[in-house]
Amino acid sequence: MDVLKKIFPLSFKYTKDASNLVIGILIYLIAGLIIGALIVLATMLVGWIPAVGAVIGWILGTISGLLGLYVLAGIVILILAFTKVLK
Repeated sequence: MDVLKKIFPLSFKYTKDASNLVIGILIYLIAGLIIGALIVLATMLVGWIPAVGAVIGWILGTISGLLGLYVLAGIVILILAFTKVLK
């Protein structure tokens, strides 16, 4: 459980009431959107380079997928901590 608290600190911080739950979910979603937009911008900037652009685009796509997985897992853990399934 301590490992989850270190990896997903926001998921265990916003569990006091329903308004905190909504705030925690919004923080995860907004952070995911902002970082996703930055990754798209970086992909557009380097995507035109013939050989290197494809590799960097693939790496940034992988990072984007992992970010989406982190956001989804954080929201799920937040809801589980709110409902007292995780302590």
